[in-house]
Amino acid sequence: MSRFFHGDSSSESSSDEEELYSDEEVEEKAASEEESSEEEEEEEEDSDESSSDEDGVKKSGANRFMRDAGSESESDSDEDRAKVVKSAKDKRLEELEGTIKAIENGEKINDWGVISAEFDKLNRQVVKLVQSGNTPKLYVKAIAELEDFMNETISKQKVTAKKMNATNARGLNAVKQRIKKNNKDYQKDIDAYRSDKDGFMESEDEEEIPVPKTKKPKAIAGGLDFGIDGDDEGFSTVGKGGRTLQFTSESILKHLRTIMESRGKKNTDRGEQIRIMEKLYEVATTPYQQIRVLLTLISTRFDLSTGAQTFMSQEQWKLAEQEFGRLLEVLEANSDIVVIENAEEWEDDDKQPAVTPGQKLKIPGNIVSYVERLDDELTRSLQHIDPHTAEYIDRLSDEGALYNNIVRTLLYNEVVRKDESLQVLQESSNRIVMRRLEHIYFKPSAVVKILEENCWKAIPAKLDSAITPRGHVPDAAALVSILCNYLFLNSEGIIRARAMLCQIYFLALHDNYYKARDMMLMSHLQETINSFDVHSQILFNRTLVQVGLCAFRAGLVYEAQNTLQEICGSGRQKELLAQGVMIQRYNQVSPEQERLERQRQLPFHMHINLELLECVYLTCSMLLEIPLLAQTGSSPDIKKRIISKTYRRMLEYHERQIFTGPPENTRDHVMQASKALAAGEWQKATEFIHSIKIWELMAKPESIRTMLSEQIQEEGLRTYLFTYAPFYDTLSVATLSSMFQLSDRKVAAIVSKMISHEELAAALDQVNSSIIFRKGVELSRLQSLALTLSDKASGLIESNERTLETRTQGTANAFERQGGRGGRGGRAGHRGGRGGGRGGGQNMPRQEGGTRFTGGALGAAVRA
Repeated sequence: MSRFFHGDSSSESSSDEEELYSDEEVEEKAASEEESSEEEEEEEEDSDESSSDEDGVKKSGANRFMRDAGSESESDSDEDRAKVVKSAKDKRLEELEGTIKAIENGEKINDWGVISAEFDKLNRQVVKLVQSGNTPKLYVKAIAELEDFMNETISKQKVTAKKMNATNARGLNAVKQRIKKNNKDYQKDIDAYRSDKDGFMESEDEEEIPVPKTKKPKAIAGGLDFGIDGDDEGFSTVGKGGRTLQFTSESILKHLRTIMESRGKKNTDRGEQIRIMEKLYEVATTPYQQIRVLLTLISTRFDLSTGAQTFMSQEQWKLAEQEFGRLLEVLEANSDIVVIENAEEWEDDDKQPAVTPGQKLKIPGNIVSYVERLDDELTRSLQHIDPHTAEYIDRLSDEGALYNNIVRTLLYNEVVRKDESLQVLQESSNRIVMRRLEHIYFKPSAVVKILEENCWKAIPAKLDSAITPRGHVPDAAALVSILCNYLFLNSEGIIRARAMLCQIYFLALHDNYYKARDMMLMSHLQETINSFDVHSQILFNRTLVQVGLCAFRAGLVYEAQNTLQEICGSGRQKELLAQGVMIQRYNQVSPEQERLERQRQLPFHMHINLELLECVYLTCSMLLEIPLLAQTGSSPDIKKRIISKTYRRMLEYHERQIFTGPPENTRDHVMQASKALAAGEWQKATEFIHSIKIWELMAKPESIRTMLSEQIQEEGLRTYLFTYAPFYDTLSVATLSSMFQLSDRKVAAIVSKMISHEELAAALDQVNSSIIFRKGVELSRLQSLALTLSDKASGLIESNERTLETRTQGTANAFERQGGRGGRGGRAGHRGGRGGGRGGGQNMPRQEGGTRFTGGALGAAVRA
């Protein structure tokens, strides 16, 4: 009995394990099993006799032969005897026949949903059968009949008023799309079947191609394996089933179609696809094939960075850049082929389209998008590389090659746009000009000049640009102006605004302050910038800061401080300039928002030095705030105003320190210089400011220091006059000139300006070169307090009036006072009430200043 079950289990296991064997071993396995099955049948007969003897002990009579009355073990043994051992190929053929039967049943009831699903299943099943031999004739018959039935259904549908339901229509469309493409591979067999159906089916079975037995290697993700071949190197790329992939110029379009269809799918080996396309490019013979392969190859390289890796590796980026350069060379050499967006895709993979004389062959694609993606990938890699390493410098050197490709793309786009029949949009030219502008607007003129010279050397001499002709652009300023004017004329919206900001930035960087300021004010961008995208807002902030720094270099302290106030006064310079992410303690920033924030960060070589920015802002605030503090301290009647809250907080914090050691950083230097300037020690303040090493980062540090010395001398003089004016009757101009080492003419000019602005109660005696201070002008302490009280009372009444107007909207006469004792609600009062500010009666004139008191000592003080 054990022998019987042993034989059965071995047959079952062998049939299950056949799926694991290679297709080459199927025949040998089937033959060996036929022999083993014959032997096992003889053994089974012996075992049956022995088992019948054993069963005879327990059972007798007809019970032994009655199937219904038999035990489960006997029924199982009968079923086991009926089992037949089949090879894997036979099983697949049976599955194929079942699927074909299901398709035929679907055709009978016109159920295209079932037909579509079964047709996909049929194509999956036939793959293994085709690998192990020729195409099954059942399959050829099924797809030929299905195509005929589909054509018949479509022709009926055209003349029938009744429409298909949605499910059937979707299934029919799906089959229609797939069957045409699928039947191309079996067209020869289909034609043979249609010519002689009976003869085709009755012909001898297909001969199987013997394949030498080799151990099948593990499949690589992406569906491509490596096998041994008689090649010189010993290896060649093979497909599923061990068939060698033949790369010929005729099969290029088919391979490209397969690769394009696998894009975006899971378990796709993009590296293997890239290697295949590199081989396809080598065997490409026509420009059309080369362009198609390069377009697909560059796109696949870009796909490498769409997964966990956030940016392309330098190696892959350089390869993509070189292939893009080759693509431009092929397009420049073959003017009858163009790559444009609105072209129709070529569907026939068996032959390539022919170029009609006088017309241009259109290939779908977007050259501008490729160069934009190259630019974005370079920026992304620079964001992730440590800027203080040699790797960053090495990566930054690739910008020259990218700039060359940007200019060449612009030249190609100009050529394509000349042909109006191609209908190329102006937007593509605007985008590529904007990219070129964004690579030069923040660079010094010398760097831009070198970049342009190297670019035109790399471009063939036969190519030239209509926008920026070769050799006709004298310097960087002219180049930026030409590109910006082109965008002003041909673009609108965000691109025009960004072009304006780039030109303002470039002008401010090269010390053209007044022109940059006028353009900034005329653009009115400060009014609409909040409606722009985040990248444009960042560019606006950078431009604003650069204008402020330009004003500082020009010695315009007030303009510099006023321009930098909005950015530096917020305390979020890093975030506003996209030079870092501010980590706040209690912020509610999601990981997605933080990721987007990091993606917006600028590469390090585009940064504005934040320490220099803070130093300039604090220095300008010091030169404005210290004289103002002295003025308000000596004249209490002047309303206190604050120019920079940030600077005031730092100064108050510094003054609260019990012990202040020598300055260690930029902030300490400015604070101690402020303290010295307030005490009249302008020379000490100058030393503190000059000792700040950050000035070396500016273009002309010596001229900056000289300008700061002059500013400190002038503001020191103003501070001295504000502080000590109450203690002088007259003061010689020569004395002030010697104290602050200024010329008499300069001192007289500063004093005259202070007198004209009513900052100083004095007169300038030009005959005696002295300043005569007027006495009795200063208010006493009591008068100052009274004025302060009147200001506060006026403010209180105004706020009270505003609150009343807000609450009584729609009831204008609800609180009008009547004559007499100030009662409410009377129609015509003869006397005004005490308050009477809004009119006590119809005949009473409105009092002047409705927000004033009308009586009492406090009212008199206010009127005074």
